[in-house]
Amino acid sequence: MRIFGKTDVEIDAIIAKRLAEPTLVIPSPITGRITARNAAPGLFVQPGSAPAPYSVADIDTMWMLANVPETDSPALRIGQQVKVKVTAHPDRVYDGKIVVIVSMVDPNTRRVLIRSEVKDPQHKLLSGMFATFVIRTGDPAHAPAVPLNGVVREGDGTMSVWVVGNEHHRFMRRSVKIGRQRDGYDEILDGLKPGETVAVDGAIFLSNILFGGAS
Repeated sequence: MRIFGKTDVEIDAIIAKRLAEPTLVIPSPITGRITARNAAPGLFVQPGSAPAPYSVADIDTMWMLANVPETDSPALRIGQQVKVKVTAHPDRVYDGKIVVIVSMVDPNTRRVLIRSEVKDPQHKLLSGMFATFVIRTGDPAHAPAVPLNGVVREGDGTMSVWVVGNEHHRFMRRSVKIGRQRDGYDEILDGLKPGETVAVDGAIFLSNILFGGAS
């Protein structure tokens, strides 16, 4: 009886009355919300037997499961901060952190599964929601960026952009070294300075001209 939380006074009362109470209260080991109920009249329950009469979850913290491209996996670490948004609450950003990085790559998708814990004290998130997320892997880096259609891959494999000259009607082809791609932009690591103007729409047609500049 002590296992089920009965005090000595309650146990003595049961012995004195020779009558067991028809209701047995079993407290949950955690505070949370009931997420599943399998209990029904006549259900025989034993410790460890499935299914559990009730399932209780701490919904102050939710899990986010994300599939990250294997090319990005070397930058991931346990404990990194995660910013999460869901379509149901587009103006709200939820804070979380990575707690699990699966040590294998899915052979079909070439992605790595990670699990993050996301704080949700107001209980707005629901299981099964789709989310977008940003993982902070380091300090912000500042570099020039060009829209994707402004960078042209040449026949020899090099990358180039068309820079607008001072006269605003001449274009000069310049080889560049690109880095990461994000939000429709190519990071420019070398070959272009901040503030320079480049051709975007139609840049591929300029590259079809077989001389260095066009007017």
